[in-house]
Parts: sequence; C-alpha cells; structure tokens
Amino acid sequence: MSPLQPNATPQVHDASAFGSDSSLSVSLNIKRTLAIARNAFREAVRDRVLYNLVLFVLLLIAGAIFLGELSAGQESKIIVDLGLSAMLLFGVFIAIFVGVGLVYKEIERRTLYAILSKPIGRGQFLLGKYLGLCLTLLVNVLVMGVGVSLALIYVRRGWDPLAIKIWPAIILIYFELMIITAVALLFSSFSTPALSALLTFFVFIIGHFSADLKGLATTSGSMPARSLFRALYYLLPNLANFSMISVASHGVSPDASGFALAALYAIVYVSVLLAGATLIFSRRNFK
Repeated sequence: MSPLQPNATPQVHDASAFGSDSSLSVSLNIKRTLAIARNAFREAVRDRVLYNLVLFVLLLIAGAIFLGELSAGQESKIIVDLGLSAMLLFGVFIAIFVGVGLVYKEIERRTLYAILSKPIGRGQFLLGKYLGLCLTLLVNVLVMGVGVSLALIYVRRGWDPLAIKIWPAIILIYFELMIITAVALLFSSFSTPALSALLTFFVFIIGHFSADLKGLATTSGSMPARSLFRALYYLLPNLANFSMISVASHGVSPDASGFALAALYAIVYVSVLLAGATLIFSRRNFK
C-alpha cells in the first residue's frame, strides 16, 4: 500500500454489471420498437384499413353461393383462384398505400421530431413502423384465409381438404407482402408517397416476371440492354417464388424444401431492404 494512500483499496469491477446493463439496454430497445409497432397498427385500424375484411368475406361467400350454382364441379378451384388472388391484391394495395405513408405522415405532421427527440434511433423507428404494418397485413391474411376456407366448406356442403391445403400458399402470399412492404418503406425513406407507390408497384409487377428478365438478359443483342436486364434480375425480388395460387387450386402444396427456401429468401431480402432504408433514413436531414 502506498504511504500517500493509506486507505486505498483496489477497485473490483463486477463483470455481471456490464452484462446486466447490456441486457437492460436491449430490452428497452425492443420495448420501444414494439411500442412504435403497436402505434402503427392502431393507426392502420383508425384509417379503416381492416374494414375491407368484412367486405371481402361477404363478397367471397356470396360469390361461392353463386359459383356453386353455375359451375360444374369446378367451384372449389374457382374459389381458391379468386380468393387467393384477391388476398394478394388486397394485401399489395395495403402494403403500398399504407407503407409509403409510414414515414411521410410522421414528417408532415411533424410528430417525427418528437419521436426522435426521445432515446429512439431512426432504425428502431423504421423497424417499428414495418412490424406494425406487417401485423396489419397478418390480420388481413388470416381473416381472408379463414373466409376462403369457409367458402370451400360451404360449397361442398361439408369438409373440403382444400380448406387446409391452401394454407401453405397463403403463408407464401404473406411472405411476398412482407417483401413489398419493405420495398415501400425503402422508397418512402427518401422519396414522395406518389413516386414511392409507383416504384413499389413496378417492383411488384416486374418481380413476377423475373424469369423473363433472365431470358432477356441472355437473348438481347445489345450489351447495355443485357447488363440492364441482368442487373434488374439480380436486384429486384423474385416474387415468382411465392406464387402458388394456381398450384394450390389443384390441391397441391409446395414441398417442404421449396417452402423453407422461399421463407429464407424473404427474410434475407427483407433484412437487406430494411438495412438500406435505415442507412438512407439516418443520413436524411429534416427541416
């Protein structure tokens, strides 16, 4: 012991304290992100986004009754084609027109400044908004899926195996909607709502023709055109991986490996899109 510090005692740092602080910080960040997600979901409900569910189910059941009277043994196939296609289109419109306004509305109402003045990062803000809209879409898809299953059971006047076999295709539709939502959020992080909606819709359309892009990249006679088509093929999402509507209408479910690969593809692509949106949004200046 030094004579200048007779009462000095060695300081011992508790390593568990650092771990406790780190886990507490992670827990707080998760709670803040989930709070933003809940608010985004409530806002979607206030905008009457979910009210289309009642209309969808009623129209689908009425269509099932009508088709059951007219078609000769094809009512189940028609209901699945009609129901899943409507589910995809409803979901895409919600993802685009709600997704492009997630950031813009907060800027326009100037509530973004109050949110970011709190200990909330811009990445947390975007992730919370994304999760809130994904929750909205999940409720839509589940209710619509139940509506299609009930319509199948009704027209068969009993149990129809298609009522269960269509659900893998429904889950793939939800994965596709997750990608479209992330695309809309990416564009909305730096563009106006109108342009973001247009660009997202183009991505949705082109994403279903990825095979054609690959063919154009190999058959085009112009080198710049081949480079452009090749770049679009690799950059834009291949949404054809999630299109199982016609297959589901014939009672065929995707194999487990294909389903798992599609799910992994969606998760990785969404992660990249959210990372890009966070990077752009974090560099953006608000006046």
